[in-house]
Amino acid sequence: MVVRKRKKVERWYYIILTLGILWNLLGVGAFAMQMMMTPETLASLPPAERELYTNIPVWATIAFGVAVFGGTLGCIGLLLRKRWGLIVLWLSLLGVLTQMTHALLLSDALKVSGPSAAVLPTLITVVAVALIILGRNANTRHWLD
Repeated sequence: MVVRKRKKVERWYYIILTLGILWNLLGVGAFAMQMMMTPETLASLPPAERELYTNIPVWATIAFGVAVFGGTLGCIGLLLRKRWGLIVLWLSLLGVLTQMTHALLLSDALKVSGPSAAVLPTLITVVAVALIILGRNANTRHWLD
């Protein structure tokens, strides 16, 4: 068994991960809002948007949950300096990519909202990848157990 000496972590690492947790908690909030949509809420939406929400397949909803809860848990794991946090962030990225495949390629979101509908999904994907890069960097620097 190889024992790695745990090194001191830079302050910026904790700051970025705290921001990562907050970012992912915003996603958890969006997921909760989507799950709690009532028929009345749906009825208040324009018909095209209502159609988008009512036609989200279960697998895309599960991917959304994996993305946001995995991102939150993965950031907490890295904040605690645990290698499993990096694995969870990879699962989160898989959820993000699956969800965005539905949102951008398999649904009418771009037709309903226009090209601007791709901005937030692109940002979400970039942040997910950046958090994995941070985790890999931390592991390379021997900051993780």
